[in-house]
Amino acid sequence: MSGDTRKVVARNRKARHEYEILETFEAGMALKGPEVKSLRDGKASFQDSYAMVERGEVWLYSLHVSPYEQANRFNEDPLRVRKLLLNRHEIRRLVGKVEEKGLALVPLEIYFLRGRAKVQLALARGKKLHDKREALKRKQLEREARRSVGER
Repeated sequence: MSGDTRKVVARNRKARHEYEILETFEAGMALKGPEVKSLRDGKASFQDSYAMVERGEVWLYSLHVSPYEQANRFNEDPLRVRKLLLNRHEIRRLVGKVEEKGLALVPLEIYFLRGRAKVQLALARGKKLHDKREALKRKQLEREARRSVGER
């Protein structure tokens, strides 16, 4: 079916560099009308955004969705806290894992699936500086290896 394609709106490219991804989840987002239109235009920024579990619900903080131009008086605060929609058993699993030392919920990307806005959340552990350097070296070596194979 052609309706099952994902239209990616925004990616958090910094997250894969800053964190070691352990597990990913797909969550719906509770949005207001103008926010959906703004997301369809690709106007979202992940600058320092994160998710937290509070009182049995998951909330997304610091996601900047730019105001939609044509909905001037109906626009919400661009940095408002947004509720994420997950199944109860997924939330219970997250509560147990987030309480572990050093684990965080980080949004990886926002996309539309069958007309609904979704966010891909990652259960992640922060990388140390030496881990980041090692990952960059490995990536560069792989790139050079592909380049040398392509020259032949």
